[in-house]
Amino acid sequence: MSPIPKKYLHDKLILLLISANVFLAFLGIVLIFLRLNIGEGSGGYIVQYRSNLGISAFKTGSVTGLLSYVGFALLVVTIGFVLSIRTYTIRKELSLAILISGVVLLLTAIITSNALMVLH
Repeated sequence: MSPIPKKYLHDKLILLLISANVFLAFLGIVLIFLRLNIGEGSGGYIVQYRSNLGISAFKTGSVTGLLSYVGFALLVVTIGFVLSIRTYTIRKELSLAILISGVVLLLTAIITSNALMVLH
């Protein structure tokens, strides 16, 4: 990995967006683990909703289907951070766009996982 540019760590907007990404990922992970009820040993979780199936629109699955949201949040933060560092020397605006898209992805993941967990 290339070294982090000195200007990158001094840019307040970049640091704000990185902080927002880390906070949203942490929030999403904590919300998922708080709602899992692993100790109760409940069997099925609703992991998919298919609107075209009518009555059987909800598909159940195991805990691993919901834990994939945790992996997704971690991947969004790490890949967004690495891409942002690499593109900062080319264009600052591109680096900002990458971090903003990470915030949008994490918000969408939190909303989606919460909607699936409420149906449990």
